[in-house]
Amino acid sequence: MELSHEWKSFFPVGGSTVSPLLLSHPHSLPLGPLFFNPNPNPSPNPNPLSLLFSSPSLAPALHLPPHLLPSRFLLSSHPSSILPSTASSLFTPPPQNDTASSFLHNRIHLLYHPHLPNALVFFPTGANDHKIGFFLLTFNHGQLHTRLDPNGDVFLASTGSAHRILRISVTPVADSCLLHDPCNVIGYLLATTLYSVHWFSVKHDSILDRPSVVYLGAKTFKICPVAHACWSPHILEESLVLLETGQLFLFDLNSHGCSDAAFKGTRLKVPWNDSKNKVWLSCEFSWHPRIFVVARSDAVFLVDLRLKECSVSCLMKIQTLRMYAPDENERFLALSRAAPDNFYFALASTTLLLLCDVRKPLLPVLQWIHGVQEPCFMSVVRLSELRSHSRGDHFKLASQTGFCIMLGSFWNCEFNIFCYGSILPFRKGAITSKINPNLCAWELPVEINLSGRECHCGGCLLRKEFSKDAIPEWIDWQLKKEIVLGFGILRNDLAALLCEPDENGGFTLIRLMSSGRLELQRYHASALQATSMEDCHDQAFCLDRHLLYLESDEKYKFPKAFHYLKLDYLYAYATGDLAQFLVKKLEKNSIDYQDKEPLCAEVHELLCEKLNACGFGQSRSCPAITSVFNDIKLPASLHEVALRRLWADLPIELLQLAFFSYAECHEVIGDLDQNRVALEFLAVPDLPQLPPFFLRKSSPHGNHDIVGPVIPFPVLLVLNEFWDGCSNLEGGEFSVEAELGLKYKEVMQVAGEIAVSVYGPTHLDDHAVSLADDGEETWVGSSKPKSFLLYHPGAFNSSATGHVQEKSVYSDTVYDTFISHVPEKKSNEQTESVGQEIFDDLSPVELRFDAPVKKLEPQGLKAYNLLKRQMSKWQESFDSYQEFCIQSRFEKTS
Repeated sequence: MELSHEWKSFFPVGGSTVSPLLLSHPHSLPLGPLFFNPNPNPSPNPNPLSLLFSSPSLAPALHLPPHLLPSRFLLSSHPSSILPSTASSLFTPPPQNDTASSFLHNRIHLLYHPHLPNALVFFPTGANDHKIGFFLLTFNHGQLHTRLDPNGDVFLASTGSAHRILRISVTPVADSCLLHDPCNVIGYLLATTLYSVHWFSVKHDSILDRPSVVYLGAKTFKICPVAHACWSPHILEESLVLLETGQLFLFDLNSHGCSDAAFKGTRLKVPWNDSKNKVWLSCEFSWHPRIFVVARSDAVFLVDLRLKECSVSCLMKIQTLRMYAPDENERFLALSRAAPDNFYFALASTTLLLLCDVRKPLLPVLQWIHGVQEPCFMSVVRLSELRSHSRGDHFKLASQTGFCIMLGSFWNCEFNIFCYGSILPFRKGAITSKINPNLCAWELPVEINLSGRECHCGGCLLRKEFSKDAIPEWIDWQLKKEIVLGFGILRNDLAALLCEPDENGGFTLIRLMSSGRLELQRYHASALQATSMEDCHDQAFCLDRHLLYLESDEKYKFPKAFHYLKLDYLYAYATGDLAQFLVKKLEKNSIDYQDKEPLCAEVHELLCEKLNACGFGQSRSCPAITSVFNDIKLPASLHEVALRRLWADLPIELLQLAFFSYAECHEVIGDLDQNRVALEFLAVPDLPQLPPFFLRKSSPHGNHDIVGPVIPFPVLLVLNEFWDGCSNLEGGEFSVEAELGLKYKEVMQVAGEIAVSVYGPTHLDDHAVSLADDGEETWVGSSKPKSFLLYHPGAFNSSATGHVQEKSVYSDTVYDTFISHVPEKKSNEQTESVGQEIFDDLSPVELRFDAPVKKLEPQGLKAYNLLKRQMSKWQESFDSYQEFCIQSRFEKTS
């Protein structure tokens, strides 16, 4: 079937067996070799030029967190979780590693002197990659030399800030401009951080034969991060900046005065439609100085600012790729200007690589299935740059008219070359003026080994995959392997000074390795790809060096001991099978705790004493729910109150399993393991409290202290149900969360009856049952004024922190309602000596002091009155506090 050129472009190369726009064997023989293999020896000289320079300044400044952080195993718990915190330990896969974000962009950039055989190498350096490092490469008598500062290290240029430099971009000065420039400026450089862009001018001191970088100024965007910045190919001093909100800024170095270091660019008023919650990627200049190509994760736009009114048109949408990229997560990842002129641009998505023309919206010129995982780097070069310095000119015409897109990922160590050019085959002596303007792909994409150390033979590939599988999933194999962090292709005339001509030509690469080595590697064009490299068999995949970590020469001197914890109980709780798991355990070894003697009489007496002090015990003076509320002194969430209610229902014999003396803890551990492991538990406080005793210190305690709980409450609750003869444990009907939910509703109902709500009446659950009619659960002194305060802290109040879909920003609502005891009003008269109760009129909640009772003497009363006046003055000026006191009916004494 004969198709037009436009219809042929919808068939991506590699996406099907039929690729109408693919020029391949045998018709592509006139194109010449399109594989590029590294030379084992990059130079015929006795001293190979593979290593140019090595320094810690070239290594990336990474501050990598430990791999085994608790956050890898934490998930937000169920709203009715029995744990006091809002996170529970669950077995979940580790989150996506953010380390790759430091390897998205090319770290080195080359700038050439137009009249001297010199090249400047720029890269970020410093403790946080916050400085511009650079040095000079000079070519003399077929040798390449590095020119460093007097201390033997790289030159430095500061941005004036400590923020990490994410991208660097350079632009050279044209020869005509350089002749009329008395300052010897050879180019300009811009460096972008997360929220700022910095501009520099690059000069060459011909007298000292050394480079210099002069800081010109910066622009800081305080609210929105910088997405991309680029130089104009039309006007030397202009640059374009794209923010992550889609805002565009145009900067002109000529309009910047020397008096102010802060740049003031022109904000371009672009009428974006539906730009909220979109990821903006990149921006480029098109064929006109006021026409730009702007890429978003879902679309690419052409912005035309030649007229007074800005015009925006869509060039490409992600929906147009659905035939060969049906994944819903497909998105655009990279954008670059392309050849043969500024009408073309290259665009990479998750699956496809597209060559587009701004004159043909929504219609790609070429498409490839790129096969690169998360490509982040893309560069377009002429084929003549990759096949220079050849012995013959058999493929000269194809080299001069062909182009290559280099697409890859530094983090994943993958780079492919995509060649394209005229649709007509080339022959020696063909007339260039009759070349068909339509473009097609030249051969299938080819992989290029940038590191020069990757062997693709079967044995090395197998060892590579097996080594990856042997590494734990929380370790990134790239961090234990020397990878390429950046590269630059040496200019053809300079590369010709270093090596003899190749049969079919080639190119010279300067690459930066993660070990801090700057290397030079020669690649030659070949008709076949080299799959086996004998010199790299032993080092094809070395996973025994942490090259991206700071290493110490001193070995670990102390013996390593490993103690393994059996987490079957935790796993059963995380999966919701705790009851069934414990029942099977108990049935094998059934023990009746009621028949057992207390492990320690001291523990038994202490627990009974604390429970009796709070109104619990065998001779209760008031109902259980009343005792729980009487225990509330400091503010507590209703979730905590419900948890105390469940703890208080446990029999004293069962509580002994959760609390024991600190001396017993060492005895138990000693029986399990001769090498005692230091396990620390919090001591039970002296203040009368209900379990699980929230108010206590974490300071060291003695052997006579009572510590605990050492058994999680869910286990105790299931044990209590089991020994009470609960029949629904094995069937899976019993739920710890459901029990807590019932107690929470009970506490919520009672709180609504006995407490003053700051924010109006409490809206209870529809299924909550009032306890007012329960004869056994009556509130003592219910006729008295309400002495409890029910409120929501400002951090949990949606009206104070904003609305997100008409709901509170804080999602775990069981924790956002607090209750506290309001102190009784005291007389204003002060005696000669008073105690801690004097502070009660300063706060709407009752204060408790875990300290010996002391009386304030007249000298202390004088200091107290001074502090009280200052505190009152602050309270009167704080509107939110005054509103809180009015709604809570708290009257502050003067």
